[in-house]
Amino acid sequence: MTILAMTCSHAAQPSILVVEDDPTLNDQISQLLERRGYRTHACYSGEDALERAHSESFDLILLDVMLPKLGGFEVLNTLRKRLQTPVIMLTACGAEEDRILGFSCGADDYVPKPFTFTELVLRIEALLRRCMQVARLRPTPNTLAAEPLILRRTDMTVSHSNEPVTLTPLQFRLLWEMVLHQGDTLSKPVLYRTVFERDYSRFDRSLDMHMSRVRRKLIEAGMSADRLQTVHGKGYRFS
Repeated sequence: MTILAMTCSHAAQPSILVVEDDPTLNDQISQLLERRGYRTHACYSGEDALERAHSESFDLILLDVMLPKLGGFEVLNTLRKRLQTPVIMLTACGAEEDRILGFSCGADDYVPKPFTFTELVLRIEALLRRCMQVARLRPTPNTLAAEPLILRRTDMTVSHSNEPVTLTPLQFRLLWEMVLHQGDTLSKPVLYRTVFERDYSRFDRSLDMHMSRVRRKLIEAGMSADRLQTVHGKGYRFS
C-alpha cells in the first residue's frame, strides 16, 4: 500500500526546493526567496530533485518542466507516487495542453516564464497558506502605512488623513495586498488567487468592480486619483 506523505512543516522559515537547470536563474530565484525569509535548496536535474525530495522534507517544490534527461512531468509523476509536497511548475511553454498535463500529473500551480518575482512570491504564499491553513507563513505587519493612508489588519479598518474609510472585508484584503506590494504591478490572475482565492477568468468582472469601488472611496476620502492605478494589459499598482 502506498503511503502519501504531506510534507508541509511548521518551521518558522519554510523550506523550498528550487529545481531549475539554468544555474543563473536558479541562483536568482534562491537568493530572492532567501531575502524574503525562505530557506532554499538548489537542484539542477530531475534525478537530483527526486533524491533530495525523498531524503529531505520540503514545504514546497519549484519544478522546471524543461529539465535535461528526466523532465519535470516525469519527476512530478514519480514524486506523486509517495509524496504530496506542494509543487509549482515553472515553464517557458504557456500552451493550455501543457498546463492541463501539469495539473493532471499532480501540480498545484503553474507559472509560465518569463514571470515577475512578485508574482512568483504571491503564488508561493497562496499555496503555502492553503497548505498550512494559516494567514501567513512569515510574519506580516498588523499595520500598513502609505501616508496619509493607514490600514490595520486586526480590525480591518482603513483611515486616510485620520478620517475612516469604510470597506467591505474583501475590499480591505484587496487594498491590503496592493499596499503591501506598493510599487509593484499585480496581475489579475495573482489578485484573484490571493484575494478571491479562485482562478481568474477574463469574463469575470468582480475584481474590476471591487477595485473601482475601493478607488472611489479613497478618492472621496482625499486620496490622489493616481495612487491606485490601472496598468492596462497587466493589472493594478498602488504607488
